[in-house]
Amino acid sequence: MIVRHVNDVIGTENEVRTDTWISRRVLLKKDGMGFSFHETIILPGTETHIHYKNHLEAVWCVEGDGEIETIADGKKYALGPGVVYALNEHDEHYLRGGKMPLRVICVFNPPVSGQEVHDADGVYPADLD
Repeated sequence: MIVRHVNDVIGTENEVRTDTWISRRVLLKKDGMGFSFHETIILPGTETHIHYKNHLEAVWCVEGDGEIETIADGKKYALGPGVVYALNEHDEHYLRGGKMPLRVICVFNPPVSGQEVHDADGVYPADLD
């Protein structure tokens, strides 16, 4: 059994920070679960271009506000507590922070190894291990 508290991730190599988000990777590929599990904070007033070509992601918004905009059709969706979205078609999108930090819980398949950040195209690299 794996038991962890998100506070144990804060300040370690498993807390990855960029200019637009902070991701606390609680379960990773090395844990052998077949997915990774993260708490991510989207910073207010930011925009992140994301295109997970190599991963599927499900996101549960639990606190704060924001917006997601799909690039293919320009549709915008308000994000806030209770909203779940799934990038089941590797949807390229913009993720925007609102007025308050947006705290989300994310699941990635395949799981990430831990230090991934988006490349210039918004992609996490494929894990070749």
